[in-house]
Amino acid sequence: MNLSLVDPFVLAQDCPEVLAGRLRSGHSTSIRFSHRGDLLASGRHDGIIVIFDIETNGVARKLRGHTRQVQSLSWSTNDRYLLSAGQDWKCVLWDLKDGSRVRTVRFEAGIFIAELHPKNHMLFVAALFEDQPVLVDISSDVSVKRALPSAPRRPQIERENASEKQIAQDAKQTSTVTVFSPSGDYIVAGTNKGWLNIIDTETGQVQCSTRLTNNIIVFVRLTPSGRDAVVNSSDRIVRTLHLPDLTDPKLDFETLRVEVEHKFQDVVQRLSWNHVSFSSTGEYVAASTWMNHHIYIWERSQGSLVKILEGTKEELSVIEWHPYRPFVAAVGVDSGRVWLWSILQPQKWSALAPDFVEVEENVEYIEREDEFDIQPIEELHKRRLDQEDEEVDVLTIEPVKATTEFDASEFRMPVLLDIEASDSEDEVVAIGAGQFRRKSPGTGREWMNDDEVVGSGDEARKMAANGATAAQSGTKRRRAG
Repeated sequence: MNLSLVDPFVLAQDCPEVLAGRLRSGHSTSIRFSHRGDLLASGRHDGIIVIFDIETNGVARKLRGHTRQVQSLSWSTNDRYLLSAGQDWKCVLWDLKDGSRVRTVRFEAGIFIAELHPKNHMLFVAALFEDQPVLVDISSDVSVKRALPSAPRRPQIERENASEKQIAQDAKQTSTVTVFSPSGDYIVAGTNKGWLNIIDTETGQVQCSTRLTNNIIVFVRLTPSGRDAVVNSSDRIVRTLHLPDLTDPKLDFETLRVEVEHKFQDVVQRLSWNHVSFSSTGEYVAASTWMNHHIYIWERSQGSLVKILEGTKEELSVIEWHPYRPFVAAVGVDSGRVWLWSILQPQKWSALAPDFVEVEENVEYIEREDEFDIQPIEELHKRRLDQEDEEVDVLTIEPVKATTEFDASEFRMPVLLDIEASDSEDEVVAIGAGQFRRKSPGTGREWMNDDEVVGSGDEARKMAANGATAAQSGTKRRRAG
């Protein structure tokens, strides 16, 4: 929608309000917005990756390279490359210019999460299941893997007086989540014992460690500035942290202590949190709940709950906030749909024409003398023919001024026009080798009637029996004819 048609007071809102729509192409398990925010990558249960266009809600590209569920997704800074990690124990780097696979890296353990380096798309870090995290360099044909430590760095006094039992316990720790700082010089890693480690990317050594909880750290996400972090752990508490400027050369890691800003939890229902995310400005924290269909949003200035997003009837897993809009996307666990929340945008129709005036109530209008004169048919026909002769360019993408630091020289994914890669699977069915047709209207639209479900198995059997009886009677009539 043209931004000039939207009320500027609505654009100033920074928190979504209502369920605005949904996306569907297969059973989604993970999603991630591009840095520009015009694309949404969705990893499916069957290993296929679908790229949605946010403006049209259509499928822009499909990537096939995994054989099992896609676990995590990570975009490069220029949005040209996409890193995917699957449950088939491999990571794939995609080039969205042509949809090709640049590199495929196989591991000997399951992958929790894989994150691309913010400045070098040929470098990524991965947290592995029951194994140490690895920093992988894929600049050459043979990938180079370097193991990173998970044991926390304790103060000098504790290191000198450490017992053998403590050393053995530290050695058994594994990292469950890893993420780069915005500069890429450091890696923030969370362990299965509740430690948050800051690792130097170049040396691979732990510079600082902070004990946040005694439980598993499930997920960590940083703001674009890298000064704030949100941590989700298995103790049903979401924590926000203030991080120092890691690029400061005067920073002393020996005396550094990471402080917890807020602890968000539901003390009444004791809800567990599936996934967390920062807002575009970092002022809000959103979390999806386990065995619940609500999304909780807290503001960080006071640490209070400001909104609970509703509208779905299923549990939500992965949740992502748009990079610069009050726009939230979440994945439904049962259906695999991608649900979208946004703000209500009343249109500002006075922007259509300079002389268009919006009125609060009906007013008497006095027409001009020639306002409704009948035009000659020849003139109308000539005007219509002139409009038909105009050539409309539907392929050229003009640069659009946005509120981000991206400019027109940045990479933009080419538009695909073939039906298999561009259309949703809900609209196209295969009828033969390389042949496709669109579904009949209304076919496969059961999801539009989510409120109408069969109450019991007896009712379902009655419906099936009635359908069979009708089919048999129709056959008899055809034979008699």
